[in-house]
Amino acid sequence: MNTSKNVSKDIKAMQNGDKNRRTLIQIVVAVVLIALVAAIALFIVNKDSTSGDASPAAGSGASTGAQLTPSSLTDDGAIRFGNPDATTVISVVEDFQCPACKNFESISGSTLQQLADAGNVAVDYRPISILDRFSNGTMYSTRAASAAVCVAENDRDNWMNWHTAMFEQQPSEGGTGLTDDELVAIAAAAGADSPAVASCITDGSYTDWVTTQTQSVLGEGINGTPNVRVNGTDIANPTPENILAAAAGN
Repeated sequence: MNTSKNVSKDIKAMQNGDKNRRTLIQIVVAVVLIALVAAIALFIVNKDSTSGDASPAAGSGASTGAQLTPSSLTDDGAIRFGNPDATTVISVVEDFQCPACKNFESISGSTLQQLADAGNVAVDYRPISILDRFSNGTMYSTRAASAAVCVAENDRDNWMNWHTAMFEQQPSEGGTGLTDDELVAIAAAAGADSPAVASCITDGSYTDWVTTQTQSVLGEGINGTPNVRVNGTDIANPTPENILAAAAGN
């Protein structure tokens, strides 16, 4: 009888031992799995971080140089032509990827240049980037707006010619946009052929500034391009006739 009880105790002890071993094994496996999952997650995070910091190919949209703040623009980030102290200010907010902006430039660009040359008004150009999504990840709108500031800061005399050429060579939406080298070539053909302009464009020197400027403009309630205003009042149909009429009334 005692022998039977002892055997029963031994069996229970063995069963308890097996149970404890299984529990220990399960705990060890769980710890290993948690450590493995954590290691994989850390690897993915580090990989993504490294990818974000890597220098992109030319024309991919990210900056490869020191970011600058323009010094020759107005307080609200406009590239101004004409009389800097004029009481009448025509403001044009534009995106170089915007087909409607291209159409506006072809119709009204020469009128604005004539008004600026006459010296009676100020014409403000405010390039922004709201259409990067239409350039297949190359951030063409941002890079083109940055190039606009590059030319304005380094070769303002040729900016109007460059501006016209940029819209004449506007890439189609949904493509990859123009490369940095092509932007440099357009600037050079327009007369802005200095090394300072070229390096500024390829370095993307004002891309961060363009992003900040875009948010600022959108904060003013402007949510589309082109936006044309005369002394802060929107011109709903900005034809040359309507712009001239609005300017004459101010």
